Amino acid sequence: MAEERRRDRRRLVFALVLTATIMVAEAVGGYLTHSLALMSDAGHMLTDVSALVLSLLALWFAGRPADVKKTYGYYRMEILSALLNGVLLLGITVVIVKEAWERFNTPTPVTLGPMAIVAGVGLVANLAALGFLHQTHSMNVRGAFLHVLGDTLSSVGVLMGAGIMALTGWYAVDPLISVVISLVIVVGAVRLVKDAVDVLLEAVPSHVDLSQIRELMLKVNGVQAVHDLHVWTISSGMYALSAHLVVLDPMVCNNDEILSAVKHDLFDRFGIDHTTIQIESETYAHLGEVH
Repeated sequence: MAEERRRDRRRLVFALVLTATIMVAEAVGGYLTHSLALMSDAGHMLTDVSALVLSLLALWFAGRPADVKKTYGYYRMEILSALLNGVLLLGITVVIVKEAWERFNTPTPVTLGPMAIVAGVGLVANLAALGFLHQTHSMNVRGAFLHVLGDTLSSVGVLMGAGIMALTGWYAVDPLISVVISLVIVVGAVRLVKDAVDVLLEAVPSHVDLSQIRELMLKVNGVQAVHDLHVWTISSGMYALSAHLVVLDPMVCNNDEILSAVKHDLFDRFGIDHTTIQIESETYAHLGEVH
């Protein structure tokens, strides 16, 4: 886990340097060529730079040790960062659509050659950043990946728009491409927000079936029943489980063997390595409602 976070940190730093460099290049290029598309994309990338910085801070917090007040440490900072990134992405699409509507009503001629060159350089840089960010299970880095993906699609859109405008002189094509880009961004952002909210609500992870877990536990020799079963996500790739196992006679059954078998099965089948399991007899009297 620690090594994976170090790799994620290196990926984010590389993407941050590239994104910030292209952001400056597009802002200068947009100013010199009077290209509103490049200026808008530079503004989009400014938001992405902020998101990447936020993701790096979240990784730094996640690496801090647990204490007596935060017994799980700061792993959830990664999820909060992913949630905020998703909300920012949705906000970006609102701005893009609003700008596209205004530009569709009042198309503005631009200097196409330099505009295409700057967009091409930005596309190459964004593709390189995507290559570094796509190999990860971190929800936080996935949010950063979606930001850079939005930049990449924007660069493609700008290049396509420049080509069509050069051939037809129809400058309204640029806002139309922006709307298509926005739809792609919305799909990824909604999925990211949903996944982050599920983690914060401690929903069962998508790859886990509670009925299969219950069946797996009941197959262990000595286990008669399972209740009060909960599975949730602490952070990306880190899952936790709590459950009560009812055995015939805790004084006769080998509790250590039962625990070892259940824990190994849970890790091998579902990747759950943080478990809290209580073993009890059938006559154990519960206080309050048991779920």
